Amino acid sequence: MTQFTITGKDTLTLYDRVFANLADDDTSTITFPEDLVSVSTGKNQNTIFALNEKGNNGVLVLRVMRGSSDDQFLVGKQAITDKDFVSTVLANGEFRKRLGDGDGGVIADVYTLQGGMITRRVEGKENVSGDTEQGVAVYTFTFALARRSIQ
Repeated sequence: MTQFTITGKDTLTLYDRVFANLADDDTSTITFPEDLVSVSTGKNQNTIFALNEKGNNGVLVLRVMRGSSDDQFLVGKQAITDKDFVSTVLANGEFRKRLGDGDGGVIADVYTLQGGMITRRVEGKENVSGDTEQGVAVYTFTFALARRSIQ
């Protein structure tokens, strides 16, 4: 049986703030750079499976309009971390992707993000050949725990 998926109007919330000043292309991307389980197979195919807690870490790359209120908000969060790292308030939030089935049914694909920090500084450049990337601020967060659910 054929299945349809309709997607749009996704929402990203961090620090209890809904981000609205998103840029172009992949505005928010969540990746998992580590495996959840390490596997080692030895003699006679004896195999050991070991939980790798780093597999719970999620990386969020967020593309916002440079100079926007969302960019200013995140610059402020980074400034607090720069001033006193230990007093940093960690980011919590969620990415909610809306999925329709073409018959009016809607579910949400939700990533719950807990214990995050900005882990890379925003890069900058000037370009006189029409490169629109110069108008985008790219933030990279790493979260201690990122879990996906379907709601």
